[in-house]
Amino acid sequence: MKDQRKTEIKVGVMFIAGIILFIWILGWAKNITFATKEKSISVEFNNVSGLAVGDNVTVNGVLKGHVGNISMKDNEVIVNLTLDNDVDLRKDAKFAISMTDLMGGKKIDILPGTSPEPIDYNQMQTGVFYGDVASVMSMVGSAQDDLLKTVKNVNVTLTSLNKYLTDQQINNDVKSSLANLSELTKKLNILVDENLSSIKKITSNSVALTDEAKTFIADNKSDMSQTIKEAAKVLKSTDSLVTKINGLTDEIKNKQNNVGKVLYDPKVYQNLTESLQQVNELTKIILKQLKDKGFKVDAKINLF
Repeated sequence: MKDQRKTEIKVGVMFIAGIILFIWILGWAKNITFATKEKSISVEFNNVSGLAVGDNVTVNGVLKGHVGNISMKDNEVIVNLTLDNDVDLRKDAKFAISMTDLMGGKKIDILPGTSPEPIDYNQMQTGVFYGDVASVMSMVGSAQDDLLKTVKNVNVTLTSLNKYLTDQQINNDVKSSLANLSELTKKLNILVDENLSSIKKITSNSVALTDEAKTFIADNKSDMSQTIKEAAKVLKSTDSLVTKINGLTDEIKNKQNNVGKVLYDPKVYQNLTESLQQVNELTKIILKQLKDKGFKVDAKINLF
């Protein structure tokens, strides 16, 4: 009876130890802890791509927490993170979902930031998703049609280019053009060699002409300056003369001088017209007398 009692106690102890060991392994695998000194913060993502509750949360690569809860709000995913109490996050902290291995495992990596202000754990934070192999393959699959079209276009381009390069007429034309270019280069070299002395002479004459022009300008600088000054004086005098002529013309038009009064006074014009008419009549009378009986003059002269 006593041995049976001991056996039952051993079985009970082993059963309790197994339960404790199972709970410890489960907590270790899911990052479940019974400690109360933890921090919680919520992060908003537009895509978590397979992130699960219990996945690791690292701070600068060091395991410091786990994913506590995942929920949806509108089109965004809200992830609640449970962090160790010694984690110190700043206001400019960064949150990102990244891969842990090629099998698709996920984790959230946190860069704590360097801002002097601490982060507000009650405020919703914004995270980013770096992408994984599955997302890359999906992107490649979506671009498959475009990639095939591009390959076909490249193939057509290469085929056309190959036909162009293997065309015998084009090859002959290219060879002929290169031969003509080579011949032209040779003739140009010969022309330069034959006229090298003339080119040098022209260059020397140009240099000499430039030097002579500089010398002439330097020697006659004072005379040229004086000539320019005299020309300026002449122009100034001419402007003054033109101004005076314009003034005289205005005075004549406005009858402010004798010439203007004679030219523009209607009475003078009328008197002159009448005088011309009288002279004309007198001339007719004299001519008539000369034709008839001669020119007769009756005059009384009193000397005293």
